[in-house]
Amino acid sequence: MKSIKNATLFVAALLLSVNSMAQNSKDIVDVTMGSNEHSTLVKAIKAADLVNTLKGKGPFTVFAPTNNAFTKLPSDTLDNLLKSENKSKLAGILTYHVVAGNLGEKAILAAIKKGGGKAVLTTVAGGKLTATIVKDKVVVTDENGGKATVVTTDLTASNGIIHVIDRVLLPAD
Repeated sequence: MKSIKNATLFVAALLLSVNSMAQNSKDIVDVTMGSNEHSTLVKAIKAADLVNTLKGKGPFTVFAPTNNAFTKLPSDTLDNLLKSENKSKLAGILTYHVVAGNLGEKAILAAIKKGGGKAVLTTVAGGKLTATIVKDKVVVTDENGGKATVVTTDLTASNGIIHVIDRVLLPAD
């Protein structure tokens, strides 16, 4: 009985490590494309012509808004941003969700602690995001005061890490 239990534990551990390695072989774009909750984000990444950038070496930390996050934008905002003439503005908004480096949850929490309750993160778009803790959750505030709660952390990719957020962050105009 003990050997069956050990064999089962071994197989379970093996499957978990294979699954982890498979996820790590996917880049940020592949991971988001594999998520039903990020189809709007993927559509926006394609419209902004950022696929190759986000498939790049990195490492990147991406705060990835869910489909529901995009529905919280004012009506017609997303449709307007997806128009080809607004490609650069859309790219600016999307790259505002990306920070250079591989900042997992532990690194963000440590930076918040070190910063006396907040961590200011510089995005690849050149803007600033401020991370704080509110009710035991990481909250990311944009330059306009908009707040997004991190709902899922540490989705690993071969070129970085993804944190799922519940709102779209907007850079200062």
